[in-house]
Amino acid sequence: MSASKDWNWQQKDWPHFRYDKARLEPLEANFLRAAGMFAGAIKHVGEEDKETLKVDIIREEALKTSEIEGEMLNRDSLQSSIRRNFGLAADGRRVPPAERGIGEMMVDLYRHFARPLSQKTLYRWQELLMSGPRDLNDIGRYRTGEEPMQVVSGPLHAPKVHFEAPPSRSVPGEMKQFIVWFNQSAPDGNHPLPALTRAGIAHLYFESIHPFEDGNGRIGRALSEMALSQALGMPTLLALSQAIQSRVKAYYGMLEQSSKHNEITDWLIYFADTILEAQGDTQRLIDFIIAKSRFFDHYRGRINDRQEKVILRVFREGPQGFKGGLSAENYIRITGTSRATATRDLHDLVELKALSRTGERKGARYHLIVQNA
Repeated sequence: MSASKDWNWQQKDWPHFRYDKARLEPLEANFLRAAGMFAGAIKHVGEEDKETLKVDIIREEALKTSEIEGEMLNRDSLQSSIRRNFGLAADGRRVPPAERGIGEMMVDLYRHFARPLSQKTLYRWQELLMSGPRDLNDIGRYRTGEEPMQVVSGPLHAPKVHFEAPPSRSVPGEMKQFIVWFNQSAPDGNHPLPALTRAGIAHLYFESIHPFEDGNGRIGRALSEMALSQALGMPTLLALSQAIQSRVKAYYGMLEQSSKHNEITDWLIYFADTILEAQGDTQRLIDFIIAKSRFFDHYRGRINDRQEKVILRVFREGPQGFKGGLSAENYIRITGTSRATATRDLHDLVELKALSRTGERKGARYHLIVQNA
């Protein structure tokens, strides 16, 4: 146990977190308002696009939550794993254990978000995350090691301790209390909490206990998404980890700062803002999918098969399209056509106002004009 610092779990008021509810109320209102907009927009998305959206968001969430922990996964293998777990058509590739494990965990979260949290669920998630060869003593159970569970950085001779978790002997009792709190703070629990508040507390509370030998960050973020889904009564389809990963130093800095006391208003505001940012990203993706559908409705019968193939490929890149824009070389590579045909096709798409053009000759780049559709 740390002799030089007192951590939140060592305080007399642990785990009774304090925060300024008034400062969170407008953020909670924004979350519910944006959730309503999402529910309204998704009604205008076709079933095939809904399936694609679901798989893509879950895939990106799995990729980014792993990347936060320094684990780089294969996007195509992960997509195949997720599609298989949903019973959707997938390619025949062999999916490595890491991609298979987190894919199954994320689909389980999506399907069963409404169930009460249990130790069995947590054990199963951690076991899935640890799929494949791991040099760990405790898989599918809480940690049991005698050494302190610390987050450190710096040289071995002078490490900086960013956080120290409760000793392993305390974990079963702490987690029993955490699970009770999580279920009682649910919308149908005895002491329900607002969505963002509960999600933020759940993440910090779980990370403070750090109950597993590995996988705590990924499970902690999944618990936040579970809390948000329960608040809405539907899967959030939220790219939370993508928003966190984009400013990962701030994330770890806030976790460290908030692990030293139990007044957590700053943490909850940070986490709420991050959730709202992720929510905005998802809404923009929905708007993009709707624009894609309108685009093809508008240009149906006006573009040839080559043009349609290329435009579909550009749409696959998401709202940003090809980095730097579509080039004639991209067009030739995607369609296998000649340069003269590619040039003519691209010129026609500009005339139709399906694409805009910047630059000249070899420097010419093309961008979708989705707002005109």
